[in-house]
Amino acid sequence: MASPTELRMDQLPSDPLRHILSYLSFKDLVHCSSVNKRLNELSKHNPLWKSLCSKHWLLTEADRQKNGVSWYYLFQQYYMDLGRYIQFYPELKTAWEQLKSFLQEKCPHMIASLREGATEVELNNIEARFSCRLPDDYRCSYRIHNGQKLVTPGLMGSMSLSNHYRSEVLLDLETAAGSFKQRKGLKRWLPLTFCFHTGLSQFMALESAEGRKMLECFYPCPDQTAQDPSAINMFITGSCFSEWFTTNVNNVVTGEYPIIRDQIFRYVHDKSCVATTGDITVSVSTSFMPELSSVNPPHFFFTYRIRIEMSSSASPEAACQLDSCCWKITTSHSNVQGPSVVGEFPVMTPGKVHEYSSCTTFSTPSEYMEGHYTFHRLANEEEVFNVAIPRFHMVCPPYTEPMVRMQEMSASFTSRSDDHEDDGDGDDFGDLKRINMAALEGALCPPHM
Repeated sequence: MASPTELRMDQLPSDPLRHILSYLSFKDLVHCSSVNKRLNELSKHNPLWKSLCSKHWLLTEADRQKNGVSWYYLFQQYYMDLGRYIQFYPELKTAWEQLKSFLQEKCPHMIASLREGATEVELNNIEARFSCRLPDDYRCSYRIHNGQKLVTPGLMGSMSLSNHYRSEVLLDLETAAGSFKQRKGLKRWLPLTFCFHTGLSQFMALESAEGRKMLECFYPCPDQTAQDPSAINMFITGSCFSEWFTTNVNNVVTGEYPIIRDQIFRYVHDKSCVATTGDITVSVSTSFMPELSSVNPPHFFFTYRIRIEMSSSASPEAACQLDSCCWKITTSHSNVQGPSVVGEFPVMTPGKVHEYSSCTTFSTPSEYMEGHYTFHRLANEEEVFNVAIPRFHMVCPPYTEPMVRMQEMSASFTSRSDDHEDDGDGDDFGDLKRINMAALEGALCPPHM
């Protein structure tokens, strides 16, 4: 019986070997290149590295031609510069490109506010100043774009209601570093955003401390009922920078956040929150207002935006005018009724759209509202009919309470009067401006109209 023929590596056909190599990761492909001369040659096959350049660095043929090197060497160049971020780069680069493309079409003036990417040296210098490591996903994003110039409107969304306005800028590296928090209650907080009008910022925790989880993104909220003035509650907005940033971008580019007056407004629309009565459709979007809310005492502030639209196919005789609205605050089991909507009596004609915003507060972190509008026909004022407002839910983000509050709650009851003098630590928010919540609420909140 003849012995089986042994095939040497250099006798195997190239195409099947290249096909096998195409399933390998870039690390395994590099390892294969050091096995022998044949695999070294095959592992540098340009189509293999073209696929990897596209997957990890989102590079195109135009990028390769611009650099004037092979796909293999182009991958090497990018890896030498950005290799530590290879886990995050495709997702964050895609998010930035989608955002810029959207802004170019919808809000072109905002493109000019974006800064060029930071360098590794700049990021390393910031870490040295903090004596604290920056997360790789944060560093990766800032290599692509170093945040935004300190202008309004802010890239991270706006909100406008009566005499209240908020617009959050995505902070550049140097400005964020200048507001890095180290004091009691604020240990290792890195600001991500800032609003000039309210002083509001979102932060990221650079270590697990004082009841926070490392990398969490959040809005801080002073605990007004705690004995310790450094006690800070947190409304959580993301588990890490990449989730926080890409979620915001996705909401923008998918139209979840509407563009109003050339700004990104952070209203969220539940697609099921639509009701049609005859020729009129009503839809609602909502937004939580962290700068006007508190966990302790419980005070949760929401704004909602309502769109009323009459079908363009409606007959001219269907024209009507709004007379009043009636709200049912379901969880509270209360009803509120009154004329007009925020002082207006809109006339609806075929194709007409009327939008308005209002607000409300609750003592619980989630509530829902529903109701109806009463209209009369312009051609016959005696013809009165109701138009349904769909039920819409208002839910604040997840929140956590500070460790000092937990310690206070577990301790035996003692009088607060001996330890409640202000020692100056209560102003640890530094740049965050104080808002007289009661006065602002009185200015903003007619009774749920």
